[in-house]
Amino acid sequence: MSLCMLGKKIGMTQIFNKIGNAIPVTILQIGPCTITQIKNNKKNKNANIQIGYEYINPSKLKKPNIGHFKKYKVPCFKYTKEYRSNLWDTLKIGKVITIRQLKIGHYINVSGTSIGKGFSGYQKRHHFHRGPMSHGSKNHRQPGSIGAGTTPGRVLPGKKMAGRMGNKKTTIKNLEIININIQENTLTIKGSVPGKNGNIIYIYNK
Repeated sequence: MSLCMLGKKIGMTQIFNKIGNAIPVTILQIGPCTITQIKNNKKNKNANIQIGYEYINPSKLKKPNIGHFKKYKVPCFKYTKEYRSNLWDTLKIGKVITIRQLKIGHYINVSGTSIGKGFSGYQKRHHFHRGPMSHGSKNHRQPGSIGAGTTPGRVLPGKKMAGRMGNKKTTIKNLEIININIQENTLTIKGSVPGKNGNIIYIYNK
């Protein structure tokens, strides 16, 4: 069964296996999430399923959001996420989803917002090579030519240049689950996860 949930990144550490090798791992706090809406499409078998994460006081939400949760008689949530699935027959609005369905050794995909690096040069942003550093060279870190002259007479869209780096949605696929703590709703997965500690992340397996 496909499982999609929201959570937070706790941080990174390392564990040691039986032969003494250090394995970098990330600890995630996932769920519990509640199904807040199910929109099925009559033309096909897929349905859009909305889940809510982290309870919030209704006074901190806007009236349209409060009305949405009242319509389906579910608590108010700070974060919501909608995904598409064809295995929705066994689901119902108000059902709480936890990490009990996951098992050690399974692989999941994790999406999050990468750490923003601000305005970065083209070498750091696109891994371009620098110019010669010898005396007399006037091209150490300059970008060089950015296009032709008279024709087309402009910079074409998509040109790799300096600009804002990071702060984008990033997905890491096939991360192995090393450990599961059902009492504290935490997952220990092998490898790194995009974003800073405390950032909202989205996990799914299909």
